Amino acid sequence: MEKACTTILVGKKASVDGSTMIARNDDTFLPLTPQRFIMRPAGGKSGEKLISNQNGFTAELPPKSLRYTATPNADAGHEGVFDESSINEKNVAMSATESVYGNERALAYDPWVPNGLAEDSLQTMVAPYIESARDGVQYLGKLIAQYGSPEGNGVLFSDKNEVWYMEIVTGHHWAATRIPDDAYAVAANQVAQQQIDFNDQDNYLWSEGIQAFVSQHRLNPDKKGWNFRHIFGTDTEKDRHYNTPRVWFGQRYLNPSTEQDPMSSDLPFICRAERLIAVKDLEYILSSHYNETKYDPLGHGSEADKLKFRPISLNRTQNSHVLQIRNNVSSEHAALMWICFGIPSFTPYVPFYTNANDTDPSWSETSLEYNIQNAYWMYRTLSMLVESHHAEFIQDDLDYLKECRELQLRLLEKIDTAASNKKGRALTEFLTQQNYQISAAMRTKTMKMIGRFVTKGLTLSKLTFNMDKNL
Repeated sequence: MEKACTTILVGKKASVDGSTMIARNDDTFLPLTPQRFIMRPAGGKSGEKLISNQNGFTAELPPKSLRYTATPNADAGHEGVFDESSINEKNVAMSATESVYGNERALAYDPWVPNGLAEDSLQTMVAPYIESARDGVQYLGKLIAQYGSPEGNGVLFSDKNEVWYMEIVTGHHWAATRIPDDAYAVAANQVAQQQIDFNDQDNYLWSEGIQAFVSQHRLNPDKKGWNFRHIFGTDTEKDRHYNTPRVWFGQRYLNPSTEQDPMSSDLPFICRAERLIAVKDLEYILSSHYNETKYDPLGHGSEADKLKFRPISLNRTQNSHVLQIRNNVSSEHAALMWICFGIPSFTPYVPFYTNANDTDPSWSETSLEYNIQNAYWMYRTLSMLVESHHAEFIQDDLDYLKECRELQLRLLEKIDTAASNKKGRALTEFLTQQNYQISAAMRTKTMKMIGRFVTKGLTLSKLTFNMDKNL
């Protein structure tokens, strides 16, 4: 289902405030796949099973689980659960998945397992049971060894110290790279990792027997080194139009002095930005469509250039998120989940503290039919209005987004100050209520903006006629 996502990972020394951050756009096949933002409580019981309604994957769940946030499909009964992005009560963030594609050379010898652990079940099987980012990689690795995978997936993990990117590339083989503290990485539906150092288990993890597997089947095309991308990935014309340009744009934004070809097959995985990275930078990249280049579908380039590359932000982007674990406040209110339910180009990312009991009903009770009371439908409405009259509305929209960010930062500072005097259950209750207040403030601003666009849009009708004022 999520076959077209874009991922960004940022180490704590690469960020402006010492946070770790993992971020991703969830792009589906359809313009509308309603989603919810919910809190799944801690619990679990002996003998409970997970059975996927997508591929029949079946597994018994551990008897105890941690509380965690999730962004599942509203129509889980038909479309699968897809919890897909979360932060659990141990402040471990996880986002699943970035679809990646293994090549036929490797898959010939370790094919996909049709009823294995797929992305619709992956978050549910892992997020409530891990206590660190590294633990997440190892825990998922054991599940892949046990059940196999029916597809290629990139999975993001982070805690307050470490950020990891894991790629599952055959039925049972995978590798993971720890993003250096002073670095960032961008991935876009193509195997991204490069050199894996098997002598450095602090910064690399891998499936059992992967070296022997590659050697036995003569899968390494390089004369020197062990490049995971070259061994397991693809390098096709589709990649050069659909995937690599998105990586190029993200790197271009964070390293503007570096000249690279958007169709290059050799864009680096690990990068060091020319400046420190903030949440708003990740939001900009994930909301972008080759802004200020000739490739922008909403820009002024030739028709051929505007259609040449697949942009990062799409009408099919169902949710975009930045999962931030801060190191400059108490761990009890350090985890923030920034969520955008509209098209990211036109709608804001809303921050939520994840140490909470529940989520606002406007986010958690999304209906399958249009209902502007739901956050999902409200932000999709705003998106449609702005794009429908882009030239006339975009500056007003940009001003609105700037005002939203300013308001959010002011609210977060106020909440952080008040939270520093609270502990335990009282703090959780307080943050839950503050999430409600943030949601309400954003709804007020957004509905006002929708009203403004509807009113202004009525003046742009082509069904008009100017007569002599004397007639």
